[in-house]
This record gives sequence, structure tokens and C-alpha cells, in this order.
Amino acid sequence: MLFIGFSFARGQQVPRSYVAHRTIDVIEVDGKANEKSWKNAEWSEGFIDIEGVEKPTYKTQMKMLWDETYLYFYAEMEEPHVWATLKQRDTVIFYNNDFEIFIDPDGDTHDYMEFEMNALNTVWELFLTKPYRNHPKVIDGWDINGLKTGVDISGTLNDSKNTDKGWSVEIAMPWEALKEANTHGKLPVNEFWRINFSRVNWDFDMEDGRYSRKKGKNGKFLPEYNWVWSPQGVINMHEPEHWGYVYFSDKPVGTDASFTIPEDEHVKWFLYEKYREINGQEDKIDIKLEPKEILGKTIAPQFEMHSLGWNISVESPFTGNVLSIREDGKFESKPVK
Repeated sequence: MLFIGFSFARGQQVPRSYVAHRTIDVIEVDGKANEKSWKNAEWSEGFIDIEGVEKPTYKTQMKMLWDETYLYFYAEMEEPHVWATLKQRDTVIFYNNDFEIFIDPDGDTHDYMEFEMNALNTVWELFLTKPYRNHPKVIDGWDINGLKTGVDISGTLNDSKNTDKGWSVEIAMPWEALKEANTHGKLPVNEFWRINFSRVNWDFDMEDGRYSRKKGKNGKFLPEYNWVWSPQGVINMHEPEHWGYVYFSDKPVGTDASFTIPEDEHVKWFLYEKYREINGQEDKIDIKLEPKEILGKTIAPQFEMHSLGWNISVESPFTGNVLSIREDGKFESKPVK
């Protein structure tokens, strides 16, 4: 028997949340965010190291807005040396300093989108059918049709002779592309999506005035820094259960709106904690899951082997729905029959 009841340091931290409001004027995507809508939009918390422990060297914050056609993002990044070299779309952008967005519309950890861009306004879009732990199909040829992006540099790009203040990005993603991974195919008005942001930053070398990733004495590149909005608790952006919550309010930007993470999401975090512990050990004859008290209720998930694999599930004391995670990592919530 394998008894799953111990706690890991990488267990679920409470994800961050953000309320995105409707725009009140027309957005010009130029990287500058001069519109009244952007001025009224709230800043997110400052980004933190991906494991949620260390404070990053340079500050990063983001804002979000939406209208009937686009979902908008804006981010500002402090950076004394703004540089980029990659100019071809769909190259591996994180080999430069970059800004990244991850979007899982229905929150089941499957069928999610990854977007990256650098200071040259070069972009890379990916569609993943599952997290890497579940052996996905990675669709590199997928593009966000109608995408608009802009970059503004407070300083000079690729100029080693001076010190910059930083760079900002502005992005408009058409809903028509994003809705492809949503369960009901509609705008998520007064609903939430699971979203996260990452900023990859590298130590650099300079030769003949040209920037490049810094190498160590062994000739290999030094590891990058990963600064994120909602901490992952582990150096891996591809655990979507850790991503933040973005609630799309129907109220115009500048007005008050609140969002509370639903109780079932707390149960879901616990189920994924157990899933990560079990995954790879499911060949054990019997697995027992220790109950846990969540928001004053005892949650006692069950492990089940069946002809199609295995799953863990529990009936929610908050909604009565059966919450489950399949062997391939997909989350489901269904009413009791």
C-alpha cells in the first residue's frame, strides 16, 4: 500500500487574482498605454520569482482590459539593458529576454495557449493539448489570427553605451482565436479564466557592442531567471493548476468590481497536489488518500483504478458536484447523477 498523506514544499500556494474590466475608449496597440482605459486600469502585484520565494532583480507589473473584439494586455518591465536578437516569428523567443502569457480558458489544464514576445516585437504562439508531464501534442504552427502587438522602449534597444529604464509591451488577442479552447465558445463575461504571465531574463555578455546570453566557465549558458505574476512553487510554468485567476467584469474600467475564488477551486488545488504525488506511482496495488480540511469541510478524495486507467475524485461539499482528475491530468466537474 502506498499511503499519500505527506506534504511537499512545492504544494499549492493560493494563486493571485485580477479583475479585468471593459474598455471605455479605443485602444491603439503601440506599447505605450496612453488611453484613458489603461490609466484607469489597476496594476497587478509585482512579479515574483517562479517558486514564490525570491524578489526579482527588476520590477514587472501588468494590466488587462477587454472589449467585444479583443482581450488586451499591457506590461512594464524595468531593465537597464534592453536587448533582443531574434527577428523570425515562431523561433524560441525565450532565448532572448521575453514576456510570456499562458491561457487556459476552462481551467482543466488541457488545451491551453502560450505566447511569447521580445523587445524586437517578435512573437511565438503555441497551443498545447496537455502539460508536458502528460506527453502533449505541441502545436507550433498554431497562430493567433488577428493578433496585434506593440513594444515601447524607455531607452535604446541593443545599445551598450547607455543605461535604459526598461521596456513595455501591449498586446491585443482576438476573442475569436481565444474562444477555441473555451467550453462554451462565448466571451467569458462575469466568468474567470486561468492565466499566468512570465518574464524570462538572462545574464548577458557583450562583445563588440553586441549582447548575448552569458556563459559560465564550462561554456554552457547560465540559467535564466523566471519572474512570474502568480507563483508556481516549482520551476515549471507548465503546471496550469498554479496559474492565476482573471475575472472578466462586465463593468467599465474605473468602476469597482470584486472577485472571490470559488470554494471548489480550493478543493481542486488539493486534488492536483495529490495527483502530482501519485502520478508515476499508479502501478501500486492500493493507494489511500488522507483527508484534509478545506474551508471548514472535510475533503476525502478517492483513488480508483479502472479499465481506462485511473482517477482521483471527491464529491464537493460546496456544490455537490463530483470533482475528478483523470490519469492524463484533465480536470472535470460534473453534477451527481
